[in-house]
Amino acid sequence: MERAPAERTPPTGDRGGSAGGVVTGGWLRTGEVAEAAGVNAQTLRYYHRRGLLREPLRSNGGHRLYPPETVVALRVIKTAQRLGFTLDEVADLVEAGGHGRGRGRTDGGLQARAAAKLAEVEQKIADLRTIRRTLLQAVEAGCDDLEACAASPCCPLPFADLAAARAARPGRTDR
Repeated sequence: MERAPAERTPPTGDRGGSAGGVVTGGWLRTGEVAEAAGVNAQTLRYYHRRGLLREPLRSNGGHRLYPPETVVALRVIKTAQRLGFTLDEVADLVEAGGHGRGRGRTDGGLQARAAAKLAEVEQKIADLRTIRRTLLQAVEAGCDDLEACAASPCCPLPFADLAAARAARPGRTDR
């Protein structure tokens, strides 16, 4: 394991901590970090294995000790996930920004990735609107039986469109 730089070493005998869920500026144990960030300890350890967080220091008693900025890093990760980024994408964002590692890249970072994610979200919204419209039509048409509905020319469900699209694919044979 790589040795941490001297500036990360907590003062002897003073690990700091948290008071009522508020980080006081001292070094924190696993449970304190997890509670302050709103995650569980397993999530914290998992993010370490994924390389999203720095390796913690160890106390003389073997407890993991984290600097307070770990809480912010966890909140950033969880926020990015809520915005639709996968953990792999979050790892790329963290690496691109150089956060916690000092190896920042200049390949677009958050702006380019957020724009790409926004385009994905817009496409999903368009797809969901199409699905909603079709389902509303099926409800309004009173479709109760998929097979009977599929055989009806006035069925709003896209059975015929799906069959035509499948048949139109080159090299495709029905099985």
